[in-house]
Amino acid sequence: MSEFMIRFFFCNILISMIIGLFLLAKHLLKKKLTSRMQYNLWFLLLGLLAVPFLPNQIKIRFPHIFTWFRGLKHTSPSPVGAVMKEAAAQSQSPTASWMNDFGISISQKTPSFIGSILYILWLIGIFMMLMLVTASIRRFRSMKRSALPLQNAAVQTLYHDCLRTMHIKKPIPVYSTAFLRSPVITGLFQPRIYLPIHLISDYSSKDIRYILMHELVHYQYKDAIANYFMNIIGVLYWFHPLVWYSLKEMKNDREVACDTSVLKLLDEDAYADYGNTLISFAQKVSLTPFPFSSEACGSMKQMQKRIKNIADYHPASFRKNLYSTIAYLVLALFLLGAAPLLSIQAADQDHYYFHEADRKLTYLDLSDVFAAYDGSFVLYDAKEDSWQIYNQDSAATRIAPASTFKIYSALFGLEAGSITPERSCISWNGQDYSYDSWNADQTLASAMQNSVTWYFQTLDQQTGWSLIQQYIQKIGYGNRRMEGDLSSYWMDSTLKISPIEQVELLTKLYNNELGFSEANLRTVKDAILLSSTDNGALSGKTGTIAINGENRCGWFIGYIEKNDRTYFFATSIQCEKLACGPSAAELTFSILSDLKLWDAVQEKGVKEKVDFWAHFTKGS
Repeated sequence: MSEFMIRFFFCNILISMIIGLFLLAKHLLKKKLTSRMQYNLWFLLLGLLAVPFLPNQIKIRFPHIFTWFRGLKHTSPSPVGAVMKEAAAQSQSPTASWMNDFGISISQKTPSFIGSILYILWLIGIFMMLMLVTASIRRFRSMKRSALPLQNAAVQTLYHDCLRTMHIKKPIPVYSTAFLRSPVITGLFQPRIYLPIHLISDYSSKDIRYILMHELVHYQYKDAIANYFMNIIGVLYWFHPLVWYSLKEMKNDREVACDTSVLKLLDEDAYADYGNTLISFAQKVSLTPFPFSSEACGSMKQMQKRIKNIADYHPASFRKNLYSTIAYLVLALFLLGAAPLLSIQAADQDHYYFHEADRKLTYLDLSDVFAAYDGSFVLYDAKEDSWQIYNQDSAATRIAPASTFKIYSALFGLEAGSITPERSCISWNGQDYSYDSWNADQTLASAMQNSVTWYFQTLDQQTGWSLIQQYIQKIGYGNRRMEGDLSSYWMDSTLKISPIEQVELLTKLYNNELGFSEANLRTVKDAILLSSTDNGALSGKTGTIAINGENRCGWFIGYIEKNDRTYFFATSIQCEKLACGPSAAELTFSILSDLKLWDAVQEKGVKEKVDFWAHFTKGS
């Protein structure tokens, strides 16, 4: 939750800017908007304020519109990139087999306590707000228990006349109470009107009629629903002065809109009488209105605004209604356009939401196979369109892809023309690496076989930041976040992907549903081919995430082509010290063997390499 608070903090910076622009636009368009339109605009803002709290399944996706700009500052390697490249070089394997994988060590960031502190303060504020709301509700319930059904026959007759005039068929109970100074209407499903006893005792047919019409207009426009939303937003944003100011202005506009609706029902010579009724109640206003209710009166400042509106009131012309609608649509587009920005800021991008509905899905119990590891296994049978998953929560959790991303780095480079299927050689930069296989010119095949990190770093530099990010957005790779340095974005936890997404993306890659050249796709498939026999072919790539010198996470992703069927898989394992790509591969072979997808004969040749590399990484 501390991570949510950090995201929520940045959301509130955007919210402040949006509210500021909204208030400015609303002020400039004030004369173009009818009073009802001015009030309706606030509902758009309420919806916008709810965006950070929406479930991630319905978060609004929005492509990053500043991709081209961000690419300007990443067109050349930075000193940090050079350091990362050197660190990568110091942690590579000397073996020259397909199982070569490199636990590139990165520095783990010190956990931030700021998010936790903000979260605790936020919860304390919410708790205090809920206590205040609860106290108000308790006071209101006490008032309700003391209230009596309206007994005055003359007022009842006047009330039913108001119902007929306003074409309201549902009879709304009216009660009298000594604990109110201003009439209110409350109740979402069972609305009730409460009138102060002094209003009835000082009976004036005009005043009573206007007040009842005012409260019934609140009922007609379902303002009780708005009250609930406004109170919820007030609780969630208790700390935000601009939100509180907006809620206050929304209440003011609601009363003005309600007054205007009443005036539409009156003759012109009755406008002044209606205004005088409000003035007569101005000194009897309750300063602590109950939550979830709409009162006939408000603060003195609000009352002045309402009286001015009544004094200036003229029925809106067709032209003003047209201008009002256009202005409303313009502001609506502005607020709706801002919603995806808030959605992106608020989204939990470390989790992928896998829709299980209408899928053939089997949950596996592989706890004995994973033993000391945390992690997950995902298998997809393309022909049967069926899934088998172990530990779905982990399978939907995004982590850095490490060297598994080299599959797509190669594809992007081919598509951009940085290399071609016929000419994929990149000259060795002359730097003396610890591993002999690195100290030579590399083709895509040899670089993929030996997982030569400098080759793919160079390839990315040639392809360019902007184009790589466009490709990442195009194929929907994980969280699509590409930040930092070109030499490290796929290994330093900036770019993340879940095992389920790995399988979904491999399936699209295999079937060429990503819209890339068939020749380039074939070149990449050839580069990741690990084993091919009469019994089937195995393709894939390992990856290792090492933090502070310890192997913390291992990947093995790929697919098996066997008996005219294709099975796509992804395995991720995590532990404090001994999780690496080769270990993930060995664990995968065990699972595939149990599932009769990869037999012992096929497995024997690669297991020797796995055992050797696993032994090497323990000492690295």
